[in-house]
Amino acid sequence: MDQFTLNLIFVGGSFLVYIGIAIWARAASTSEFYAAGRSVHPVTNGMAIAADWMSAASFISMAGLIAFVGYGNSAYLMGWTGGYVLLAMLLAPYLRKFGRFTVPDFIGDRYYSRTARLVAVASLLMISITYVIGQMTGAGVAFSRFLEVDTNTGLLIASGVVFVYAVLGGMKGITYTQVAQYIVLIIAYTIPAVFISMQLTGNAIPQLGLFSTHTESGMPLLARLDQILVDLGFNDYTGLHDSTLNMTLFTLSLMIGTAGLPHVIIRFFTVPKVSDARKSAGWALVFIALLYTVAPAVGAMARLNIMTTIYPEGTQAPSLSYDARPDWMHNWEKTGLLAFEDKNGDGMIQSYNEASPEFAAVAAERGWQGNEMVTFNQDILVLANPEIAGLPGWVIALIAAGGLAAALSTAAGLLLAISSAVSHDLIKRTFKPDISDKGELLAARVSMAVAIVVATWLGMNPPGFAAQTVAFAFGLAASSLFPAIMMGIFSKKMNSTGAVVGMVVGLASTSVYLFTYKGWFFIPGTNMLADSPDNWLFGISPLGFGAIGALLNFIAAYITMKMTAPVPAHIEHMVEDIRVPRGAGAAIDH
Repeated sequence: MDQFTLNLIFVGGSFLVYIGIAIWARAASTSEFYAAGRSVHPVTNGMAIAADWMSAASFISMAGLIAFVGYGNSAYLMGWTGGYVLLAMLLAPYLRKFGRFTVPDFIGDRYYSRTARLVAVASLLMISITYVIGQMTGAGVAFSRFLEVDTNTGLLIASGVVFVYAVLGGMKGITYTQVAQYIVLIIAYTIPAVFISMQLTGNAIPQLGLFSTHTESGMPLLARLDQILVDLGFNDYTGLHDSTLNMTLFTLSLMIGTAGLPHVIIRFFTVPKVSDARKSAGWALVFIALLYTVAPAVGAMARLNIMTTIYPEGTQAPSLSYDARPDWMHNWEKTGLLAFEDKNGDGMIQSYNEASPEFAAVAAERGWQGNEMVTFNQDILVLANPEIAGLPGWVIALIAAGGLAAALSTAAGLLLAISSAVSHDLIKRTFKPDISDKGELLAARVSMAVAIVVATWLGMNPPGFAAQTVAFAFGLAASSLFPAIMMGIFSKKMNSTGAVVGMVVGLASTSVYLFTYKGWFFIPGTNMLADSPDNWLFGISPLGFGAIGALLNFIAAYITMKMTAPVPAHIEHMVEDIRVPRGAGAAIDH
């Protein structure tokens, strides 16, 4: 059976399962649409959280970013996993006890302010729309290769599938669809990693294979990778080549941004009891770890496979002939995400760091006139990994289904967060409180449909690779919602004016900093400064500015609180009740 047919079977079969689940579990009320009727089992919810969490950025892009940078990009792993622990321990149980549907719902009621609710909605929309761009980008990359269409067509197909099961099923349908998607994506990610680890090291456990001996060379795998990269003028893989400040700020930004992500937080509203929120968090960490501990091995082994494909006899011997390039290169060239240019006309492929002054003389001696791998989109690496390693066709088809499952599961959660904010927080709780349950459900579905259209358009013009785009969303969440939620739970004295001013300062400062280098609202060509270290304020990367924005949020909120009216007594009592869940079973609705 040819590869295209296998791809259609695996991808099409998984889509039929998702749509079937959405029809079976379609939402019939706003409670089911927003919170799955608060009836989801903790293990089920843990698996759904993991699928919601492990987006296209985790599945498709993260290993690619690690592969092409090395240790420096381990900040993605440290920030995302550490942030999830922060969310699970400090926020999730307390938010569940409060008994609301959405994050703006919590902020609006905790800070007894319509303005606070509206600012929270604005923050949520910016975060979620930015985040969903990354998912759409990842889905478009996967579709473009495995269904042999261009990236934009693939993105439109992905949007159509999400539209069907997210608009129809709401949180109830999305929850059970995400369980199926988690099973698909974790199998798809693990099986190729096991095969490749066996090929390169003889160790079937990728986490151990990363630190094992490279069978062909007899050297430790990471040492062999370092050697090849340094021989070609690249930085060594295991060293840190960014500033410690930026790595620290970026990791912190990802951590606190994770704890402020609305589409993850709302998953904790779906369980029956406060104790179930804690159990869900524990199970989710287990399910997430199954993928996150494999990602460093996938990145390193894929980079080694790529370099040894181009230089099969080592960097001192002739490189790969363009005409003899393997099928995986030929296949990905068709997508436009991989491209070569024979700059010296020798018919061979040379890949090296042409920007390295130390390597320029070596390249000149060899007759090389520039890096001939002119395009290698980092988002293709995990999807191409089975082909690079020469694995069976069914494994390639499986990883196609897994990559799409990762992108679509998170996209659905984000779109639900957007539609809930519009229909529940804007329409129901702000502008039209007398709207019927049926009318609110219709508004939720219409707003989700509009969000899909906007996300699709933005996905066609992304500001970076999937994981980079997602990192911007984490910065926005870190600087806006996280401080407001933390202060709302752990500070009885924080008032509405302080919270509003803090959110506005945090969101505005981070947004302006991002837009300065990435373009206004991420529209290409509208950036005011080039995104380079020379132009960054105090050398702080846009990816790490969320931590600075969060600090500004806290400072502005505290100063404003000291200058304005104190919190009403009944709000202080409510906060005390949230913080001390004495014998709490069912969530308390204030």
